[in-house]
Amino acid sequence: MNQKQLIKAHVDENGNVIIPQELAARFGVVPNIDLYLDEGNNEIRILRPVTHLAKVYIEPTNICNLDCRTCMRNVWGETSGSMSDETFERIFAGIQKMSPLPTIFFGGFGEPLIHPRIIEWVKRCKGIGARVELITNALLLTEDYSLQFIRAGLDILWVSLDGSSPESYVDIRLGSSLPKVIENLTTLRQIRYKATDIDNSKPHLGIAIVAMKSNIKDVPEILHLGISLGATQFSISNVLAHTPELNDQILYDRTTQNMITRQSTSIPIVNIPRMDWNNLTKDALAEIYSRKYRLELAGYEVNRSLDSCPFIEQGSTAIRWDGNIAPCLPLLHTNQSYCEQRLRKTFAFSFGNVLEKDILNLWNDKKYVNFRERIQRFEFSPCTFCNGCDLSTQNVEDCLGNTELTCGGCLWAQGLIRCP
Repeated sequence: MNQKQLIKAHVDENGNVIIPQELAARFGVVPNIDLYLDEGNNEIRILRPVTHLAKVYIEPTNICNLDCRTCMRNVWGETSGSMSDETFERIFAGIQKMSPLPTIFFGGFGEPLIHPRIIEWVKRCKGIGARVELITNALLLTEDYSLQFIRAGLDILWVSLDGSSPESYVDIRLGSSLPKVIENLTTLRQIRYKATDIDNSKPHLGIAIVAMKSNIKDVPEILHLGISLGATQFSISNVLAHTPELNDQILYDRTTQNMITRQSTSIPIVNIPRMDWNNLTKDALAEIYSRKYRLELAGYEVNRSLDSCPFIEQGSTAIRWDGNIAPCLPLLHTNQSYCEQRLRKTFAFSFGNVLEKDILNLWNDKKYVNFRERIQRFEFSPCTFCNGCDLSTQNVEDCLGNTELTCGGCLWAQGLIRCP
């Protein structure tokens, strides 16, 4: 069993904390920058500096071969299109200037395997030494695609999988076929084992699951299925309710109601240990979880308002198929979703286009940097929980005076919606 390895830092005679150089470089901790610290009960967490670009999401296309019930493409009026060679070349040229190189993630709100250049683009990004990931529904993952991804050195292939039986799967992913997806992933695994002339440990397989009432009982079986196919990572997200039908499927209604009250210091703290979840304990644990307590599990507070953007914390940016750069995946396209029966419209937001300005210049633009700092401080109204005024129905203004772009109603920032 591998034990957790602590990393030693040093405090010099002047009281300066010296972080090992390799670790500092990996997280963008360089001289003359400001950092935010998050104080816990027994530790201080250092947040990644907002100047560090560590991950670039690239949307090759917003066209898809499926019509999934859970997709925001069902409720938008966005133009369909695919990334041009010129746009990718601008992105690629900018990425080559970065040190260290960021992780490149091909995916957005379309199926990357539809794009005719996707294999070539993965090869080129791997050719300069970048870590590369890609997400797919795997219906188009032919034997040839699998072989080319293996030879290209793709690090992680993420596959969206929301059902463990053909019936439950196709109920969500309309137009797909679970047996075909399993066949394709089995072929990928077999080719990896046979490919002795290259690094056959890659791509690692990750499974992305969208959980809701209709498929939550399938999740354990999806995990077992994924493991049988060689998956080493799983990412589970709640469903983002784009329609009234999906709003009836959410698994976080009580969670959103209780989060805001648990931030009050007057609410009792209940520190619970790890214990088995079984017929003897499950009712008691469910009762404790549902009450208005501030819960700590082994010293870490759970079920609270996070107010923490996962895209900012991982140092990422997102580039739409047409070259527009956004701070996160949810802001690539205008869409709508429900929260406690109230419809909220999220307008797309861009800090510029890579065809007009270099990606690093866009990233370092003062307006964009200031926005990322504001996100880390999370100076927005708690629209996710309050949800009681007309300002909470859009992401353009809130009651704290923020205008143009507000994130108080973002379910990603509260840990409810997740992306790989």
